[in-house]
Amino acid sequence: MPSYTVTVATGSQWFAGTDDYIYLSLVGSAGCSEKHLLDKPFYNDFERGAVDSYSVIVDDELGDIQLIRIEKRKYWFHDDWYLKYITLKTPCGDYIEFPCYRWISGESEIVLRDGRAKLACDDQIHILKQHRRKELETRQKQYRWMEWTPGFPLSIDAKCHKDLPRDIQFDSEKGVDFVLNYSKAMENLFINRFMHMFQSSWSDFADFEKIFVRISNTISEQVMNHWQEDLMFGYQFLNGCNPVLIQRCTKLPANLPVTTEMVECSLERQLTLEQEVELGNIFVVDFKLLDGIDVNKTDPCTLQFLAAPICLLYKNLANKIVPIAIQLNQVPGDENPIFLPSDAKYDWLLAKIWVRSSDFHIHQTITHLLRTHLVSEVFGIAMYRQLPAVHPIFKLLVAHVRFTIAINTKAREQLICEYGLFDKAIKARGMDNTEDIPYYFYRDDGLLVWEAIRAFTAEVVDIYYGSDQVVEEDQELQDFVSDVYVYGMRGKKASGFPKSIKTKEKLSEYLTVVIFTASAQHAAVNFGQYDWCSWIPNAPPTMRAPPPTVKGVVTIEQIVDMLPDRGRSCWHLGAVWALSQFQDNELFLGMYPEEHFIETPVKEAMARFRKNLDTIVSVIAERNKNKKLPYYYLSPDRIPNSVAI
Repeated sequence: MPSYTVTVATGSQWFAGTDDYIYLSLVGSAGCSEKHLLDKPFYNDFERGAVDSYSVIVDDELGDIQLIRIEKRKYWFHDDWYLKYITLKTPCGDYIEFPCYRWISGESEIVLRDGRAKLACDDQIHILKQHRRKELETRQKQYRWMEWTPGFPLSIDAKCHKDLPRDIQFDSEKGVDFVLNYSKAMENLFINRFMHMFQSSWSDFADFEKIFVRISNTISEQVMNHWQEDLMFGYQFLNGCNPVLIQRCTKLPANLPVTTEMVECSLERQLTLEQEVELGNIFVVDFKLLDGIDVNKTDPCTLQFLAAPICLLYKNLANKIVPIAIQLNQVPGDENPIFLPSDAKYDWLLAKIWVRSSDFHIHQTITHLLRTHLVSEVFGIAMYRQLPAVHPIFKLLVAHVRFTIAINTKAREQLICEYGLFDKAIKARGMDNTEDIPYYFYRDDGLLVWEAIRAFTAEVVDIYYGSDQVVEEDQELQDFVSDVYVYGMRGKKASGFPKSIKTKEKLSEYLTVVIFTASAQHAAVNFGQYDWCSWIPNAPPTMRAPPPTVKGVVTIEQIVDMLPDRGRSCWHLGAVWALSQFQDNELFLGMYPEEHFIETPVKEAMARFRKNLDTIVSVIAERNKNKKLPYYYLSPDRIPNSVAI
């Protein structure tokens, strides 16, 4: 009688094991087996991290094994089981791998295909076509779109974390980390004593050190020591945690009536302002998105104010970027003066503080939340709805949406863009010339990582798509792209997202956007938050008085009173510390411990990808040697695979 050896691997995360009864059935081209209980006498099967083997004897020849069915039935009380994979040794001695990497909850069953990636056109057998269709039908009932906030991309239809499908919830350990990080921050920063001191202002800038000194690192200390300097102010637009706003100024903004006479003391080439613009030495950061925004009224005891500044910057003879003019609101007028480096010290300092506060708001809501978290969630939902687990694009992307939907649901529960190619986005802002702007490390490192991801996705696409026609005719792929456009991007052409993809090259670019956004872009704008925002005056999360309307009257006492009070400062510091921490079980770019792909060509492509990433790590480490302000956020060994914090 034919005998199969079945090897079952249980996950190693908390509570992954089960005491329930586990049954297995084999579905072959010549017939189906009976249901077999997987159980060894006097042995605790399916413990966390275990790899167990069983002998399954069948009555008749089954032919080629096409599917395996796993059933889980209650033993004592319901528990969940995380099944990593099953390996089947056939009577002929062949090994067939069945990746799973899913939770099986309650009394239920799952049906698995072998691990070879297949497009729909590759499936000619009815039972495999049927399995593919049923999987998507089930997923589309579980993963539903919902409008969270008008104007934002649609999100998952779940009011809280426990409403999510089990497969995308946090592992228990990950969830605990998320909850505890903030508490750890309070303890490690030793700021509990200030936590409830709302309405209590700090006495001066040095007073902020009371909540700063317990954790120190090179960058945050440099910020504390040099935050008032124009060089530090300008540098942050290139390599701070929001390095995506600055653009070369090709024409002076019509609503910024600045003249050469106003800024001539800052211009080092003895040229007019217009001539400096023509030479490409003038840059602008415009916060017009904040114009007309109502301030947060969550704390009725604290008045909060916003500005919508325009900041003009200059590339000096040392190729460093420095500010030369700041207007704090969009409409020019007598009560909206243009602040200059030649103004009184505290006038100029306050203007820069307002810009830094505005930058903080744009960073959190647009750069960080919208363009990494919410866009990555869109990719994840569309992937689960339209791509079956056997599809090569599902296998490629699943590691890059790990916990993204969960962290966003947590954020919506507790707290609270556009499609573009990285190099083209840099170019569109006029920031692409490495000789002209030599200290833009976000650009330099980002391009290296972008190209490594693009090369990898191009290899994967080449393996599974023989021609552009195969891409165009892959209906599951087209449905995925359409879901992103129609539901995620609300069908807006201005989003820049395509409705369909017709070539291998465009598919590779699209996949690069998905992976880069979820990994590198999020790392660039997230993990530097403690470095750049822990010194409160450098990144005020709120301002408690309106922007100045005249020059020459502001005092240091007034500035300190505008900054966040002691309580709000502590909450802010705890948040940026918690957000800047890697998780204990973090998976970094290029790490694919879940082997969804079993084919050798893809594994070889992954190895080349990791080798390219290792080279980039070395290049960045060499560049950073002896730098007072090292830029390491886009070093691949510091880029998590997905948006999960």
